[in-house]
Amino acid sequence: MSFPLLTAAAVLPAAGAIATAAVPAARRTAAKWTALIASLGTLVLAGVVLARFEPGGDRYQLTESHAWIADFGVRYELGVDGIGAALIGLTALLMPFIILAGWRDADPAEEAEGAGGDRPGRRWRPVQGFFALILMVEAMVIISFAATDVFLFYIFFEAMLIPMYFLIGGFGDRAHAQSDEEAAKQRTYAAVKFLLYNLAGGLIMLAAVVGLYAVTADQLGEGTFSLQRIVEARAAGELEMAVTTERLLFLGFFFAFAIKAPLWPLHTWLPNAMGESTAPVAVLITAVMDKVGTFAMLRFCLGLFPGASDWATPVILVLALISIVYGALLAVGQRDIKRLIAYASVSHFGFIVLGIFAMTSQGQSGATLYMVNHGISTAVLMLVAGFLISRRGSRLIADYGGVQKVAPVLAGTFLIGGLATLSLPGLAPFVSEFLVLVGTFSRYPVIGIIATAGIVLAALYVLVLYQRTMTGPVKESLGRMPDLRPRELAVAAPLIALLIFLGVFPRPLTEIVNPAVEHTLSDVRKTDPRPDVPAQDLEAAK
Repeated sequence: MSFPLLTAAAVLPAAGAIATAAVPAARRTAAKWTALIASLGTLVLAGVVLARFEPGGDRYQLTESHAWIADFGVRYELGVDGIGAALIGLTALLMPFIILAGWRDADPAEEAEGAGGDRPGRRWRPVQGFFALILMVEAMVIISFAATDVFLFYIFFEAMLIPMYFLIGGFGDRAHAQSDEEAAKQRTYAAVKFLLYNLAGGLIMLAAVVGLYAVTADQLGEGTFSLQRIVEARAAGELEMAVTTERLLFLGFFFAFAIKAPLWPLHTWLPNAMGESTAPVAVLITAVMDKVGTFAMLRFCLGLFPGASDWATPVILVLALISIVYGALLAVGQRDIKRLIAYASVSHFGFIVLGIFAMTSQGQSGATLYMVNHGISTAVLMLVAGFLISRRGSRLIADYGGVQKVAPVLAGTFLIGGLATLSLPGLAPFVSEFLVLVGTFSRYPVIGIIATAGIVLAALYVLVLYQRTMTGPVKESLGRMPDLRPRELAVAAPLIALLIFLGVFPRPLTEIVNPAVEHTLSDVRKTDPRPDVPAQDLEAAK
């Protein structure tokens, strides 16, 4: 029996969470180091997963399968394709930087850093709890990316809401609040809204999961939640779903994933959650947890319900297009830095969903790369914004100006994060967005053309944000603002280097992702559109 590498990659952060929570209350620094070491160990295991993954090998690799609840056909089944392996790598990569960036976010009764830091940065839970919750989210996300049993996936898809609820509600940002009471009310509202939205989606998904089991029990002789078993049975004609049944089950799954993603009009929890969270927790939400939603669309919606996926594609493409334009327009009008980044993420998730349901190899490869690259670029922009906000004690754009004169390194890293967000050529997100647009245009040219408006609007909100905060005369309250400290540079510099590397050399990712995309397209029986130019015209052109 081979070493259960995927289980180890999830158990290590879970064990790290328990160890961090067990550190005595007075030893806050020891708790931080425990969490950081656990996250670095998980990163090493994720690196081994990527190293052992063979792009030309079986669809699902490093598989594990054990009986769990045998009477109901539930098994502990894990396995990764290229998409899951890439997203496990992203999760493990970002976690040490999230922990480093939040190093002081949960310290009790600590004075805010930098200029204007006369407001106490009080937090409401112990340091140990803060970092333990972060590690628990990591463990559950990794299992979600690896689960090939539908019921196992559902359990962790829902369970991750619990630690995230406490991270939003218990360790929220109070930079904009006038009092502890007001801050508590706002973060409680954001946490409850986050939980209710996602629980509603999860309950509908549960009904669909039960319905899927009933269908398999009826047609296969025994109920199963095994993704591979169901996909193989459908391909072999052993499992035939009635059209109405398949569409209803698809909608049950897709609704939950669209909330998690988030997709318009189910996105409204995200700006509240990101706005009221500390910057590292906001990154955990949008760069890590939300990717489970778009990943699940590829793995479960398209894999389990190919006919219904094709049926729903026109409507989903319109919703994705609205997300792109609507999110970007709202980002342009924001006065709050963190909410601007949140609405920008709504727009970016629209591009990801657009690429998935364009049903082309370029579109789905671009969507997967977009998940990874958006995670890195958003981490840079949001974490550096968090460093900026911690110095001034305000999230309002109007409270800043001239920062590049007093903190040029901070301003420079903020600019690179912003340029990556608008998909500047040479940075990693450009490749993703280009592939999504090319893949969409080849099958749906009108939608592809309209989606390019998101690029123009992204340039507008990013450059205006930089101009208002970093250029011009220095605000009096920012005159003594310190530049990035060594710990903060250790967070920003490696992520920026990775953005540049993947921007000029995306091949390490595309080699892993492309075979998985081919399998996904075969599930829905789609091939790339052929050029409309007749062969004789091509010969004449030569």
